[in-house]
Amino acid sequence: MSGEEGWIISIGEDEQSMNHRPSFDKKNSYEPETGIYHSVLQLSEQHKMTSGNFELDTAKFVLSQFPCPAQAESQIALIDSATNQKITYAQLHRSVFSLATGLYHALGVRKGDVIFLLSPNSLMYPTICLAVLSIGAILSPANPLNTESEISNQVRLSGAKLAIVALEEVHKLVPTGVPTLLTTCPKNDENSVSVEELIEKCDPLELPKDRPMLSDTAAILYSSGTTGVSKGVVLTHANFVEIMKLLKYYVDATSSQDDTFLCFIPMFHVYGLAFFGLGLFCSGITTVLMQKFDFQAMLEAIQTHKINHIPAVPPVILGLVKHNKGGYDLSSLRKVSSGAAPLSKEVADAFREKFPWVELKQGYGLTETTGAATYFVTNEEAKARPSSVGVLFPGFSAKVVNYETGEASPPFKEGELWLKGPGVMKEYFANEEATAATITNDGWLRTGDLCYFDDEGYLYIVDRIKELIKHNGYQVAPAELEAILLSHHQILDVAVVPLEDEEAGQIPVAYVVRAAGSGLTQDQVIQFVSSQVAPYKKVRRVNFISAIPRSAAGKILRKELVLHSKQSILSKL
Repeated sequence: MSGEEGWIISIGEDEQSMNHRPSFDKKNSYEPETGIYHSVLQLSEQHKMTSGNFELDTAKFVLSQFPCPAQAESQIALIDSATNQKITYAQLHRSVFSLATGLYHALGVRKGDVIFLLSPNSLMYPTICLAVLSIGAILSPANPLNTESEISNQVRLSGAKLAIVALEEVHKLVPTGVPTLLTTCPKNDENSVSVEELIEKCDPLELPKDRPMLSDTAAILYSSGTTGVSKGVVLTHANFVEIMKLLKYYVDATSSQDDTFLCFIPMFHVYGLAFFGLGLFCSGITTVLMQKFDFQAMLEAIQTHKINHIPAVPPVILGLVKHNKGGYDLSSLRKVSSGAAPLSKEVADAFREKFPWVELKQGYGLTETTGAATYFVTNEEAKARPSSVGVLFPGFSAKVVNYETGEASPPFKEGELWLKGPGVMKEYFANEEATAATITNDGWLRTGDLCYFDDEGYLYIVDRIKELIKHNGYQVAPAELEAILLSHHQILDVAVVPLEDEEAGQIPVAYVVRAAGSGLTQDQVIQFVSSQVAPYKKVRRVNFISAIPRSAAGKILRKELVLHSKQSILSKL
């Protein structure tokens, strides 16, 4: 495959190995006897050898992939899109070791301690992540949009020993009582200690000799999983190292060190953390960093910095299709990746029509799989299958399980996607019940997504079996919103369901049963929820109803409500 030397199509196995596993169709790597789909891709031996020792923990692995010292002094790792401040790979390397020294010697952070990170994207974010991981501590990044109560729950869930916090978010940590380290100190405040100060004052020392094992926890990320409210996803060093290997091979095969990537994906999200907080450094790539997403600022950054590659989400791709009217020069763009939520065929086709010189590839992953599972290798494959999310990454296997019979399904038959692979999480933190409901006894991760494979190993996500609502790439748990709404004294019963939305993907819609004589309005309900949750979780529409439809067992019949919402919209058109 020209230009894709890091990947080769699987062409079989030696006779001995074949004697110890079922036969499979080499066209799609589907085993009819077991119902298991294997990746049709392998890593070439050449690329297996380029990354050295894979027994390293996450930080050591990433740092070992930095450009050589002579090149690192001039090679730009990060650029701030707003200030144009630049950090070279050599400066990043020194900052990581200086901060690690300060955390270890000045603040007493040790292997296994949980460090809670609450900050928007910044040039310092990757330094913090790598420094925490380099001393064997556990990284626990959270969404700055979360409310004080949500943050308190996550801090309590993770058992954090220290919180590293942006100045504008520090008030959310006060109720937790957890010691805090500011990312930057306020001016004229000599009493505060900050990450900046530790980096400036601490001479880098050797890392602790008590290194983490690959099986040790590297990070706790927050996800609603397949059902319910926020859970801590436990990802190990092995998870990250294996996914970093896959990302490195892919980026090395499809990009060059002259490429410039744009990052507006938040780094607390597995997509942003795995790709920008860690992964791209393994290939010596330059990343232009945006603190938060702004569409016009994104267009300006593409033009100013001659951006070549944007890992994006569907609403951004839709925005490029609809709103690029400012005369910006986007001719430098060569690749756009889509993840975090499904990209419709209609939007993909419209994007390719408007930007025919840009490669558009969709992938699929979960927080529970360290952000990776499937991807497209070539643009030709992606164009030929605009509704697919690609093929399994090397090392991943899948089943498509009929959720009524429990039987594995062959190509073109729909069922729930089950995954095995190097990125699959260890567990949900301190939640045995949720872990058992998500990971089977023999190690399969139940994704909760309805899907099918075609006869060439390409995956198609049809719908979500799970009840989560995807709003602009964020997961919104109906159960969480329902619990909040039910705390209102004028609400007797409630159900929250998704409604498809062209720009946001889905929006939460609440069906509310009011108490007798109540004059509760839609605006009052929306405001009640809005004051207690992050902006992306807000209820966007309210329908008042006499009774919530439920099954005999008391389960909400959400499909009826979703259908009602769609019909209500159609009747108003």
